[in-house]
Amino acid sequence: MTKKGRRPGNDAENHEGHGAGKGRRREPPHFLRRHLPLFPEVRFLGGVQEVTGSCYHVAAPGGEFLVECGMFQGGREATRKNLEAFAFDPWALQAVIVTHAHLDHSGLLPRLVALGARAPIHVTEATADLLRVMLLDSAHIQEKEWEWLSKQSHRTRRRLMVSDAPLYTVAQAQESLRWLQRHDYGRWFPVVAGVRARFHDAGHILGSAILELELERGDGALRRWVFSGDLGMPGRPLVRDPALIPEADVVWVESTYGDREHRPWDESVAELETVLRQTLPRGNVVIPAFAVGRTQEMILVLADLVRRGRLNSLNVVVDSPMATEASEISARHLDLWDEPSRELFSWMQRNRDRFRLRFTSSVEESMALNGVRSGLVIVSASGMCEAGRIKYHLKYNLPRPECAIVIAGFQAAGTLGRRLVDGAQQVTIFGERIAVRAGLHTIGSMSAHADRQGLLGWLRGFRRPPQQCFVTHGESGQSQAFADTIRSELGWSSVEIPARGQTWQDSWQRGGRHGEK
Repeated sequence: MTKKGRRPGNDAENHEGHGAGKGRRREPPHFLRRHLPLFPEVRFLGGVQEVTGSCYHVAAPGGEFLVECGMFQGGREATRKNLEAFAFDPWALQAVIVTHAHLDHSGLLPRLVALGARAPIHVTEATADLLRVMLLDSAHIQEKEWEWLSKQSHRTRRRLMVSDAPLYTVAQAQESLRWLQRHDYGRWFPVVAGVRARFHDAGHILGSAILELELERGDGALRRWVFSGDLGMPGRPLVRDPALIPEADVVWVESTYGDREHRPWDESVAELETVLRQTLPRGNVVIPAFAVGRTQEMILVLADLVRRGRLNSLNVVVDSPMATEASEISARHLDLWDEPSRELFSWMQRNRDRFRLRFTSSVEESMALNGVRSGLVIVSASGMCEAGRIKYHLKYNLPRPECAIVIAGFQAAGTLGRRLVDGAQQVTIFGERIAVRAGLHTIGSMSAHADRQGLLGWLRGFRRPPQQCFVTHGESGQSQAFADTIRSELGWSSVEIPARGQTWQDSWQRGGRHGEK
């Protein structure tokens, strides 16, 4: 039982209440302190020329802080990067700011705290709720994989490596949650001396944010930095459109789909309808989906097909404990949904006989799905098919030509999902070679990321070109293409694609601006 009015493990919005030495930020020992720069500088530690591991280390005159603390994902190289991720002293951090709950932006928070960071982690209200689900789930999966490897090592006498061990445990994930500080959109909060921040809706997933930083120099002049985070596509279900920011001296913009336009939304929904019509009478439709954001959006898309009479009825099963919890959290934050999605949600409650949606609650329920030969839409995580129950559903349905796999999200290089998208005839799942005979349908326009025109539309919201623009969070080809587009279509001259490990300093050469006080 917990005290009335206090959440279990209470977030660090009240962290002073944890008592001396626990929860309260401690200054690093003198031998770990380093001289802070006269002008703020940023080191790019991840999420540049790639789409995972987002992390920017900022050293300002008033202290050090992180923007994002993401996990690298996809292949053995990602494991090495995660082990080497922190090219700074975690003790020295005075703050961490995370734009949203996806693991490529938040997934190393428990490791950061376990290695000594004792600083508030600033997030939005919904992101704090979602992180409780995502970080604990991530730790649980890692512990289970370690348990399996340990048993395999005992049987095969294979020596375990450091890289086999979990990046963090469930207990360490729980400890990191104690440092969360929640903030509403649009409200300023202090970061370090001379730096304040506020969040704006990014329209990507529930609680996702654009980060606006205001940095003050000695003469009172201000610099404004804006990090896009992950931007959503305008006009999509569930969340509101990304907020436009009028002013910035320096902009960081994502480029996940910076080299292409998504297909028109109606065409993608029509393709999904066709896949469902043709497949369900004789097979199943399996949809890998990120537990947070994509699953909830996909539920609404499927429900709307039934509401509009495009399909008579549907049997949909969400088979992901994390997606189940994320869906419950989404339902508690209806104020963040757009109006059409709230109306559709209400329709779903009244028409459970036509749109039959259920969430599995046990391993036994999940396993039972493998015995169903037709008529099911299975939505399961992880979205890139790297972990979770989706791997079991792929194992049982990929070899069946009467089934269909719908890929509706970005698949990073090196992931199982990417190999499927690239046309692999066979894939390895749990050490077993699986033939790919099911129909594979890639519906990219259902991505939660803005496409090239969506990104340009957001950049056009600035009243004047920033003095510097960094193109991040995209594979090198996408980032290069989008940087060229910014130069040619917007006429911005100072556009750069940073490299991992690169440091940039804002030397205020053109002077600051006086902003809001």
